Amino acid sequence: MDYQETETVELKKSTSELKEALISLVSMLNKHQRGELWFGIRSDGTVVGQQVSDKTLRDISKAVADHIEPKIYPVVEQVTIDDKHCVRVQVECSEHPYYAYGRAYIRTGDEDRQLSAKELERLILEKNRDRLRWDTEICEKAAFDDIGASKLKSFLKLSGLIYDTIPNSLEKLNLVKDGRLLNAAVLCFARKPEKFFASARLRCAVFGTLDTTITLDMKDFYGDVFALISKAEEYVLEHINIGMRLDGLLRVDVPEIDREAFREAIVNAFCHRDYREHDSVNIAIFKDRVEIRSPGILYGGLTIDSIRKKMVSARRNELLAELFQRSHRIEKWGRGIKMILEREPATEFEEVGTVQFIVTFRRKAGALPAGVFQGTGCLKSSQKSSQKILDMILSNPYTTIKDMADTLHITDRAVKKNINNLKAEGLLKRIGPDKGGYWEAVKPE
Repeated sequence: MDYQETETVELKKSTSELKEALISLVSMLNKHQRGELWFGIRSDGTVVGQQVSDKTLRDISKAVADHIEPKIYPVVEQVTIDDKHCVRVQVECSEHPYYAYGRAYIRTGDEDRQLSAKELERLILEKNRDRLRWDTEICEKAAFDDIGASKLKSFLKLSGLIYDTIPNSLEKLNLVKDGRLLNAAVLCFARKPEKFFASARLRCAVFGTLDTTITLDMKDFYGDVFALISKAEEYVLEHINIGMRLDGLLRVDVPEIDREAFREAIVNAFCHRDYREHDSVNIAIFKDRVEIRSPGILYGGLTIDSIRKKMVSARRNELLAELFQRSHRIEKWGRGIKMILEREPATEFEEVGTVQFIVTFRRKAGALPAGVFQGTGCLKSSQKSSQKILDMILSNPYTTIKDMADTLHITDRAVKKNINNLKAEGLLKRIGPDKGGYWEAVKPE
């Protein structure tokens, strides 16, 4: 059997490392409400064994009782591996946060880190999540007049439901308690949710290198959660390479990152984030990758390994998730991660302490499928015009500069500038003279 340290397993050479072992046990309990300690196995997995007697087991149990609060009652037992004596300590409990020697710790990978006061507060809120769910709390300052009727009608139509009045419609969606609006109602349907929640915000940025030293573009967006999801998707599409393939004379857009995959990650970021944190959902676009960052780590004891390998989910915002389901934005049984990995197998998931969850998509600049034209990677207004010009030429190679200018409502000079850009990118050729010739779209080598 292979032994290795994980977020729920800690290996110690001997009970001489008992203090460090108890800190690890507390770290695991605070992260996953379960933990397993081994004495007699080195951190590299080598079984070395140690002397084990009844007193050894009693000493471990006493140290646990004396130095961990609140009280836990682990199973402490001798285990023989390859004729070597070891000790295994196992425990599952949910009265976190736990403290070892008066301090609280959290498990990150196979490392133990002391919790800050803010992280402790978050852990306590997490423990009481069923009674303190953010989305089901009453929004004290909001009234029915703050709700946008058109937003609510659009949602109900998408969900196959019938609009009545604002109060009645919200009541049917379980978004009202004692005649008052819940946070989820305001986040989804208020005209200006940002008046009530600093977290009703999306921040997007494009960076010119592999880190954040050079910022090419940065924008903040505010609004209801559904509008922010659309803005996030639009922003990514505007700032990554959009190639195309030809289906006859029709153009089919081919983003360098699968659209369904990154859209699912965006939806998950808004659905499952921690709204008690005032931070925004952040989209960071680098030369080699796109990161989708959401406040708060995985919920309910889930691990990155479990979401990658199993169709499991735990919802921080249960009511909000129901609204996403009603409008067909998320799957009910946690299939989203599986879909992302099927479409983008190189996708990476990362937790940063107890603060942030990051989904990273690798960009494929220069590696689009055969038969695909590669885009420019940052579709500003002039580049959108270039794409439209290319579409017109694909439909009619004999179109003129004046025809293109009239159709696109831009000047002849602007058309010529875009044509020169397309030529420079190797996407366009002029065959024959200005008069009597025609355009030819070119697939890059």
